[in-house]
Amino acid sequence: MNIVYEPKFINKFNDIWSFIALDSKNKADNFKSEIKLKIENLENMLFRCKKSIYFENDNIRVFQGYTITYEIEQTEIKVLKIFK
Repeated sequence: MNIVYEPKFINKFNDIWSFIALDSKNKADNFKSEIKLKIENLENMLFRCKKSIYFENDNIRVFQGYTITYEIEQTEIKVLKIFK
């Protein structure tokens, strides 16, 4: 299954990384690595992270206080958004 990052996700993720890097570039890089690993492992365990309490959709999950939305399709997982 392919993982596709939508432009909206990439732009917002870069904004979040830049904000964390103001405090510590090392923390920002660790955050980036952890998010990337979680997303890459989605195909092995689609519901690994806890479900968001703000949505009734099981495809919306929370990681370290951030909500990442993704859509599961036949051949790919589309990573749509990230927000706090």
